Amino acid sequence: MDRALSLPPDQVGPALASLPEDQWFERKSARTAPRDVAIPLVAMANADGGVLVVGLHDGLVEDVPPHRRNELRQVALDFTHPPVRVRVQEVLAASAGGDPVTLVVFRIEPGDQVHTTQKGSCYLRVGDESRQLTAAQQRELVYDRGAAHYEATPVDLGVDDLDQDQLVSYARAIGASSIEGMLAARDLVDRRGRLTVAAELLFDGRPQREFPNALVRVLRYGADERGVGRSMSLEDGEDVRVEGSLPRQIMVASDTIDQMMPKWRQLGPAGLFEARTRIPRDAWLEGLVNAVVHRSYSMMGDHIRFEIFPNRVEITSPGRFPGLVNPDKPLEIKRSARNPRIARVCADLGITRELGEGILRIFTEMRRRGLVDPIYTQSSATVTLTLLASDALPAEVVSRLTGSALAILDALRLAGQPLGTGQLAELAGVTRMTATRALTALEQEGIVTWRGTSKRDPRATWSLGQL
Repeated sequence: MDRALSLPPDQVGPALASLPEDQWFERKSARTAPRDVAIPLVAMANADGGVLVVGLHDGLVEDVPPHRRNELRQVALDFTHPPVRVRVQEVLAASAGGDPVTLVVFRIEPGDQVHTTQKGSCYLRVGDESRQLTAAQQRELVYDRGAAHYEATPVDLGVDDLDQDQLVSYARAIGASSIEGMLAARDLVDRRGRLTVAAELLFDGRPQREFPNALVRVLRYGADERGVGRSMSLEDGEDVRVEGSLPRQIMVASDTIDQMMPKWRQLGPAGLFEARTRIPRDAWLEGLVNAVVHRSYSMMGDHIRFEIFPNRVEITSPGRFPGLVNPDKPLEIKRSARNPRIARVCADLGITRELGEGILRIFTEMRRRGLVDPIYTQSSATVTLTLLASDALPAEVVSRLTGSALAILDALRLAGQPLGTGQLAELAGVTRMTATRALTALEQEGIVTWRGTSKRDPRATWSLGQL
């Protein structure tokens, strides 16, 4: 968005029209009523902030006339309560015919409190939607707001105190013309121009001077239980503390975990046996990223723990889920806005994806590997994600399957799509006849399903059933 808005007028419109709407960006027609513009303003302020551009519709650039521009400048005061903090600017562009037009751009800051429209309706930005909340959800959003914006607290540091290489690299990544402009665009300075907690955590070379527990601790145990005293199973030299800025923590911690995770010889995506971790990398990496990005940094007494056991991984981070979230139903968790500024920068850096995808991705990767579903538990002050290296199939079922059947099953899981008998035989490294017998056994156990028009259908495929 920043790069698109800095282009010459004849390029601004097409660049903005080509961007996908998401958590932080929305387009509106120049004909949209000011009252309706208030809805995305409220939704973004209640979430992570963002940018709204008025004057784009169905890929076309529309001129916002002068009287409408004045009305739009008053939207936050007239139609939101309390007024959403927003910066409004007029941007010159060009219509399809080359005529000069004016777009109105709203830069919405994350709110320190819950906002509603003039009519009392409350909205929250979820993905590319402005979703209306129920009364109960609005009440819980109010409860969560206090902890949600600790990251916006000012700190007694100047720009020169931060890591200049990291600042310059990120400013270039988002197309900002200056470091100061980048910090302002991502709300990493407050209204008085002071750096915030988020800015320090993201760009200081060692924020642990002020936040000693803002770190990741990676531990590996030699037994399934931690043990105590002389029976403690923590392996010698396998307790690593990773410090530095949050992006660096994620990078270094993931490399450390890669080295410490136990590996087995397993069938890989290329159909060859290779050294692989029992718990898929994409699952534990997503858990690590979520912990770093969404932990409560206002809770100064604890750090993130990534604990590796022979039979599982446990990732524990300070802070609870948002108020209405039920940890027993993690797939219903859509997003968490505890650290919206940190989340935004990490998304720009490619560290995170669209908010809300992380938990689903963890489940998907575990299921593709044939492992039991992830388990989330929360105490009064922490959330723990447990990834078990346990087969989702009951032990008695596994005992009835041959090695060839298990290899076929692994190949089908890894593919993530229906495959024919010949394809599965090739991937599992067995003959077609052996694959046919194995698939029949899997079908009898209710693990796979055959789909085709006849026994000789060359396009018939096998897919995973309901495990």
